[in-house]
Amino acid sequence: MMRGRHLGLLRALWIAAILGFLYVPIASVLLASLANTRYMRFPHRVWTLDAYREAVGSFTTWQIHAISASIALWVVAIAVLLGTLGAVAFARYDWRGRSLFQRLLVLPIFFPQPVLGLALLLSFSALGIAPSWKTAVVAHLVWIVPIVTLVVSIRFFGYDVAQEEAARDLGANRWQVFREITLPALAPGIVSGALFAFLLSWSNLPLSVFTSGPDTPLPVWLFSRTATNYSPLVPAVAVLGTLVSALVVIGAAVALAGARRVMARASMREAGGGGSA
Repeated sequence: MMRGRHLGLLRALWIAAILGFLYVPIASVLLASLANTRYMRFPHRVWTLDAYREAVGSFTTWQIHAISASIALWVVAIAVLLGTLGAVAFARYDWRGRSLFQRLLVLPIFFPQPVLGLALLLSFSALGIAPSWKTAVVAHLVWIVPIVTLVVSIRFFGYDVAQEEAARDLGANRWQVFREITLPALAPGIVSGALFAFLLSWSNLPLSVFTSGPDTPLPVWLFSRTATNYSPLVPAVAVLGTLVSALVVIGAAVALAGARRVMARASMREAGGGGSA
């Protein structure tokens, strides 16, 4: 009995240590944003929200968030489309060259991002393309599309192909099968892939610093201001950026839960209609 209690206590302490390791840095950023001096000291002599007032009233804050949002949303839209189609080829069908396709697809994930960013910058320069937020979108896609493809592919491992065969036996064409059977089955993976794409793009520094050019996204601005001209405004903007990403995750979770409820009600109505018939 005592041994079980000791093990439970050690397990609780271990979990608390892991959570502290993950969240104490975030808490330190929040505390730093409430100071009124450039140098971090705790406890603060003066607690103030001046950095947040400056951040909200600054055009630069809105601009860097808008640039980051533009990059992330374009990455989400293109990565979900390519990743879903890639997942179908990656895990659904058996075709000649599939093994080579799988190996080549995951290759960009294993490249160090600074090396990948530099390589893309040199490629854009050789093609005469000036770096901007659009080239940053391309750079993010090179790294994020394989991740989204793998996330969506996971849904295929528990997927029952007999559902598609039954739909074809009932007269459905390929587009109807994909729309009515395959796509709903992939929906959780697609939403998860979209969230991964948004968060990885929103917070990406190594690729953005090489390929965004004069269009400065949020991570690049935070890095440059921390290195050259730090003030409490920097952690305040970082906290605001974290809140934006948290709101996106919460909104996606609420939307997914609502979609599941709607689909469940529709299934119940169809089942009720079929029973009454």
